[in-house]
Amino acid sequence: MTTEDVRAPMTTPSAATTGELLVVLPALNEQDSVARVVAEVRAAQPFATVLVVDDGSTDSTAARASRAGALVMRLPFNLGVGGAMRAAYRYARENDFSFVVQVDADGQHDASEIANLLAVVDVDADVVIGSRFAGRGDYAVRGPRRWAMRLLSAALSSICGTSVKDPTSGFRLVNRRAIALFAEHYPEEYLGDTVEALVIAHRAGLRITQVPVVMRARETGTASTNPFRSGVYLMRVVVAVGLALIRRAPRDGRDF
Repeated sequence: MTTEDVRAPMTTPSAATTGELLVVLPALNEQDSVARVVAEVRAAQPFATVLVVDDGSTDSTAARASRAGALVMRLPFNLGVGGAMRAAYRYARENDFSFVVQVDADGQHDASEIANLLAVVDVDADVVIGSRFAGRGDYAVRGPRRWAMRLLSAALSSICGTSVKDPTSGFRLVNRRAIALFAEHYPEEYLGDTVEALVIAHRAGLRITQVPVVMRARETGTASTNPFRSGVYLMRVVVAVGLALIRRAPRDGRDF
Protein backbone atom coordinates (compact mmCIF):
# COMPACT_ATOMS: atom_id res chain seq x y z
CA MET A 1 0.00 0.00 0.00
CA THR A 2 1.62 3.23 -1.08
CA THR A 3 0.61 6.86 -1.28
CA GLU A 4 3.64 8.26 -3.02
CA ASP A 5 1.81 9.58 -6.10
CA VAL A 6 -0.91 11.40 -4.15
CA ARG A 7 -0.43 15.14 -4.00
CA ALA A 8 -2.88 16.11 -1.25
CA PRO A 9 -1.99 18.51 1.60
CA MET A 10 -1.19 15.42 3.65
CA THR A 11 -1.38 11.86 2.37
CA THR A 12 -2.33 8.96 4.61
CA PRO A 13 -2.65 5.23 4.04
CA SER A 14 -5.63 4.66 1.74
CA ALA A 15 -7.30 2.07 3.97
CA ALA A 16 -7.63 1.89 7.72
CA THR A 17 -5.63 -0.78 9.48
CA THR A 18 -7.07 -1.53 12.90
CA GLY A 19 -5.07 -3.45 15.46
CA GLU A 20 -3.55 -3.34 18.89
CA LEU A 21 -0.10 -1.84 18.32
CA LEU A 22 0.95 0.92 15.95
CA VAL A 23 4.71 1.39 15.59
CA VAL A 24 5.47 4.90 14.31
CA LEU A 25 8.72 5.92 12.65
CA PRO A 26 8.92 9.70 12.09
CA ALA A 27 11.46 10.05 9.30
CA LEU A 28 13.24 12.89 7.53
CA ASN A 29 15.69 11.86 4.81
CA GLU A 30 16.40 8.44 6.32
CA GLN A 31 16.59 6.46 3.07
CA ASP A 32 19.77 4.67 4.17
CA SER A 33 18.25 3.17 7.31
CA VAL A 34 14.45 3.19 7.16
CA ALA A 35 13.96 -0.12 5.32
CA ARG A 36 16.27 -1.92 7.74
CA VAL A 37 14.45 -0.47 10.75
CA VAL A 38 11.03 -1.38 9.31
CA ALA A 39 12.21 -4.96 8.76
CA GLU A 40 13.57 -5.15 12.30
CA VAL A 41 10.31 -3.88 13.78
CA ARG A 42 8.25 -6.32 11.74
CA ALA A 43 10.45 -9.18 12.91
CA ALA A 44 10.22 -8.14 16.57
CA GLN A 45 6.48 -7.34 16.50
CA PRO A 46 5.00 -9.35 13.61
CA PHE A 47 1.38 -8.49 14.51
CA ALA A 48 1.98 -4.75 14.77
CA THR A 49 1.22 -2.17 12.12
CA VAL A 50 4.25 -0.11 11.08
CA LEU A 51 3.62 3.48 10.02
CA VAL A 52 6.40 5.66 8.62
CA VAL A 53 5.57 9.36 8.76
CA ASP A 54 7.66 10.91 5.99
CA ASP A 55 8.23 14.41 7.36
CA GLY A 56 8.92 16.25 4.11
CA SER A 57 11.85 14.11 2.95
CA THR A 58 13.59 15.00 -0.29
CA ASP A 59 15.13 11.56 -0.77
CA SER A 60 13.70 8.05 -1.22
CA THR A 61 12.61 7.53 2.37
CA ALA A 62 8.92 7.03 1.51
CA ALA A 63 9.55 4.63 -1.36
CA ARG A 64 11.99 2.46 0.59
CA ALA A 65 9.71 2.35 3.64
CA SER A 66 6.79 1.26 1.48
CA ARG A 67 8.82 -1.46 -0.23
CA ALA A 68 9.87 -2.72 3.21
CA GLY A 69 6.23 -3.27 4.11
CA ALA A 70 5.32 -0.14 6.09
CA LEU A 71 2.32 2.08 5.66
CA VAL A 72 3.51 5.56 4.67
CA MET A 73 2.01 8.90 5.62
CA ARG A 74 3.60 11.72 3.63
CA LEU A 75 3.55 15.23 5.05
CA PRO A 76 3.70 18.03 2.48
CA PHE A 77 6.56 19.79 4.26
CA ASN A 78 8.74 19.33 7.31
CA LEU A 79 6.79 19.73 10.57
CA GLY A 80 9.40 18.32 12.93
CA VAL A 81 9.07 15.23 15.09
CA GLY A 82 6.28 16.79 17.16
CA GLY A 83 4.10 17.54 14.15
CA ALA A 84 4.79 14.12 12.64
CA MET A 85 3.85 12.37 15.88
CA ARG A 86 0.67 14.40 16.35
CA ALA A 87 -0.43 13.27 12.89
CA ALA A 88 0.41 9.69 13.84
CA TYR A 89 -1.55 9.90 17.11
CA ARG A 90 -4.56 11.19 15.21
CA TYR A 91 -4.27 8.30 12.79
CA ALA A 92 -4.06 5.88 15.73
CA ARG A 93 -7.14 7.40 17.36
CA GLU A 94 -9.16 7.35 14.15
CA ASN A 95 -8.24 3.71 13.53
CA ASP A 96 -8.78 2.51 17.10
CA PHE A 97 -5.28 1.37 18.02
CA SER A 98 -4.71 0.42 21.64
CA PHE A 99 -1.01 1.34 21.81
CA VAL A 100 1.45 3.55 19.92
CA VAL A 101 5.21 3.25 20.20
CA GLN A 102 7.59 5.75 18.66
CA VAL A 103 10.81 4.34 17.17
CA ASP A 104 13.58 6.37 15.54
CA ALA A 105 14.11 5.67 11.85
CA ASP A 106 17.90 5.97 12.14
CA GLY A 107 18.36 2.60 13.84
CA GLN A 108 19.31 3.74 17.35
CA HIS A 109 16.33 2.04 19.00
CA ASP A 110 16.37 -1.74 19.30
CA ALA A 111 12.94 -3.05 18.26
CA SER A 112 13.30 -6.05 20.55
CA GLU A 113 12.96 -3.64 23.47
CA ILE A 114 9.35 -2.83 22.52
CA ALA A 115 8.25 -5.96 24.37
CA ASN A 116 9.71 -4.58 27.60
CA LEU A 117 7.67 -1.38 27.25
CA LEU A 118 4.51 -3.34 26.47
CA ALA A 119 4.98 -5.39 29.63
CA VAL A 120 4.29 -2.42 31.91
CA VAL A 121 1.88 -0.21 29.94
CA ASP A 122 -1.70 -0.16 31.27
CA VAL A 123 -0.61 -2.09 34.37
CA ASP A 124 1.78 0.55 35.70
CA ALA A 125 1.50 3.51 33.35
CA ASP A 126 -0.16 5.29 30.44
CA VAL A 127 3.17 6.57 29.11
CA VAL A 128 6.28 4.36 29.19
CA ILE A 129 9.69 5.90 28.46
CA GLY A 130 12.50 3.74 27.15
CA SER A 131 15.33 5.19 29.24
CA ARG A 132 18.99 5.17 28.19
CA PHE A 133 20.13 6.17 31.67
CA ALA A 134 18.16 3.84 33.95
CA GLY A 135 20.76 1.13 34.49
CA ARG A 136 21.32 -0.76 31.24
CA GLY A 137 23.90 -0.18 28.53
CA ASP A 138 26.72 2.35 28.40
CA TYR A 139 25.12 5.22 26.45
CA ALA A 140 26.63 8.50 27.64
CA VAL A 141 26.55 12.22 26.92
CA ARG A 142 29.22 14.74 27.87
CA GLY A 143 29.82 18.43 28.36
CA PRO A 144 26.98 20.99 28.38
CA ARG A 145 24.58 18.42 26.99
CA ARG A 146 25.19 16.22 30.02
CA TRP A 147 24.50 19.15 32.35
CA ALA A 148 21.31 19.87 30.44
CA MET A 149 20.20 16.26 30.76
CA ARG A 150 20.80 16.25 34.52
CA LEU A 151 18.98 19.56 34.97
CA LEU A 152 16.09 18.35 32.86
CA SER A 153 15.89 15.00 34.63
CA ALA A 154 15.76 16.68 38.04
CA ALA A 155 13.14 19.19 36.90
CA LEU A 156 10.87 16.64 35.20
CA SER A 157 11.18 14.13 38.04
CA SER A 158 10.08 16.83 40.49
CA ILE A 159 7.22 18.05 38.29
CA CYS A 160 5.89 14.58 37.44
CA GLY A 161 6.45 13.06 40.87
CA THR A 162 8.31 10.06 39.47
CA SER A 163 11.85 9.29 38.34
CA VAL A 164 12.45 10.49 34.76
CA LYS A 165 16.10 9.83 34.00
CA ASP A 166 15.80 10.24 30.22
CA PRO A 167 13.19 12.93 29.51
CA THR A 168 14.35 13.50 25.92
CA SER A 169 14.10 9.85 24.89
CA GLY A 170 12.15 9.43 21.66
CA PHE A 171 11.52 5.77 22.41
CA ARG A 172 8.09 5.83 24.09
CA LEU A 173 4.98 3.70 24.22
CA VAL A 174 1.53 5.01 25.16
CA ASN A 175 -1.95 3.59 25.65
CA ARG A 176 -5.42 4.75 24.56
CA ARG A 177 -5.69 7.49 27.19
CA ALA A 178 -2.43 9.04 26.06
CA ILE A 179 -3.33 8.59 22.37
CA ALA A 180 -6.52 10.59 22.91
CA LEU A 181 -4.60 13.31 24.77
CA PHE A 182 -1.68 13.55 22.33
CA ALA A 183 -3.92 13.54 19.25
CA GLU A 184 -5.13 16.96 20.40
CA HIS A 185 -2.34 18.37 22.56
CA TYR A 186 0.97 16.94 21.38
CA PRO A 187 3.51 19.81 21.19
CA GLU A 188 5.26 20.51 17.91
CA GLU A 189 8.16 22.67 19.09
CA TYR A 190 11.71 21.35 19.39
CA LEU A 191 12.02 19.49 22.73
CA GLY A 192 8.29 19.99 23.27
CA ASP A 193 7.64 16.59 21.73
CA THR A 194 9.68 15.02 24.52
CA VAL A 195 9.87 17.39 27.49
CA GLU A 196 6.58 19.26 27.29
CA ALA A 197 4.66 16.13 26.31
CA LEU A 198 5.54 14.58 29.67
CA VAL A 199 4.34 17.64 31.57
CA ILE A 200 1.11 17.68 29.56
CA ALA A 201 0.57 13.99 30.31
CA HIS A 202 1.20 14.50 34.02
CA ARG A 203 -1.13 17.51 34.25
CA ALA A 204 -3.85 15.49 32.51
CA GLY A 205 -3.60 12.83 35.18
CA LEU A 206 -1.76 10.20 33.15
CA ARG A 207 0.70 7.84 34.82
CA ILE A 208 4.32 7.96 33.63
CA THR A 209 7.04 5.38 34.16
CA GLN A 210 10.38 4.40 32.64
CA VAL A 211 11.92 1.13 31.54
CA PRO A 212 15.71 0.75 31.11
CA VAL A 213 16.72 0.08 27.51
CA VAL A 214 19.95 -0.23 25.56
CA MET A 215 20.46 2.45 22.92
CA ARG A 216 22.61 1.64 19.91
CA ALA A 217 25.01 3.97 18.18
CA ARG A 218 23.57 5.94 15.29
CA GLU A 219 23.82 3.74 12.18
CA THR A 220 23.58 6.40 9.47
CA GLY A 221 24.17 10.13 9.17
CA THR A 222 26.16 12.32 11.52
CA ALA A 223 25.04 13.53 14.92
CA SER A 224 25.07 17.34 15.00
CA THR A 225 26.83 17.91 18.31
CA ASN A 226 29.53 20.45 19.15
CA PRO A 227 30.13 22.78 22.14
CA PHE A 228 28.11 25.64 20.64
CA ARG A 229 25.11 23.48 19.81
CA SER A 230 25.30 21.82 23.21
CA GLY A 231 25.14 25.25 24.85
CA VAL A 232 22.14 26.20 22.74
CA TYR A 233 20.56 22.88 23.68
CA LEU A 234 20.96 23.74 27.37
CA MET A 235 19.16 27.05 26.86
CA ARG A 236 16.38 25.35 24.91
CA VAL A 237 15.91 22.88 27.75
CA VAL A 238 15.23 25.74 30.16
CA VAL A 239 12.78 27.34 27.72
CA ALA A 240 10.99 24.05 27.07
CA VAL A 241 10.42 23.41 30.76
CA GLY A 242 9.21 26.99 31.24
CA LEU A 243 6.73 26.73 28.38
CA ALA A 244 5.44 23.42 29.67
CA LEU A 245 4.68 24.95 33.06
CA ILE A 246 3.03 28.19 31.92
CA ARG A 247 0.78 26.78 29.22
CA ARG A 248 -2.80 26.00 30.11
CA ALA A 249 -3.31 22.43 31.19
CA PRO A 250 -5.47 20.18 28.99
CA ARG A 251 -8.91 19.12 30.09
CA ASP A 252 -9.37 16.89 33.10
CA GLY A 253 -7.46 13.67 32.58
CA ARG A 254 -10.62 11.67 33.11
CA ASP A 255 -11.72 12.77 29.64
CA PHE A 256 -8.85 10.81 28.06
